[in-house]
Amino acid sequence: MPQIRLTTPLTDEVVEKLRIGQRVLLNGVLYTARDAAHKKMVELLDRGEKLPIPLEGQVIYYVGPSPAKPGRVIGSAGPTTSGRMDPYAPRLIALGLKGMIGKGKRSPEVIKAIKQYKAVYFAAVGGAAALLARAIKSCRVVAYPELGPEAIHELIVEDFPVIVVNDVLGADLYDEGVKIYAGR
Repeated sequence: MPQIRLTTPLTDEVVEKLRIGQRVLLNGVLYTARDAAHKKMVELLDRGEKLPIPLEGQVIYYVGPSPAKPGRVIGSAGPTTSGRMDPYAPRLIALGLKGMIGKGKRSPEVIKAIKQYKAVYFAAVGGAAALLARAIKSCRVVAYPELGPEAIHELIVEDFPVIVVNDVLGADLYDEGVKIYAGR
């Protein structure tokens, strides 16, 4: 299966064509956010306030990058477990978030929101944080600097490698992988 090269922001039309197992190279802007930042964003929404980043068509990478070494844009930038964002993700997806990058399974509520609002969940390979960092061309904090590495960063990426895990059809690569391995 050939790799697909996409540029953010993502549209419904692009997301609707993606299927589990497809390898994608993302280009453009990714925002980083982990559970603390997600909690703060949902609290803003609860108060009727504006979010610090645009959501429409955007992709959030679940990562808390390590500090950059001299001559580097960013330190290691591997994915964190996505389940911690599950309480917040459906609300952000409903507001236009089109993609999420992390590792691990998503809750039924997140998968339902992915289907309903035409979004996608990508996995980045855990354990390859230094290699993933090479695809990041710039990094700047855009919100919640008090959270340190868990602040929201804006990343500019070139050919950032991910795999489609959950698509608009509700398919789940983790479930399909188990079935294939089990010979079903």
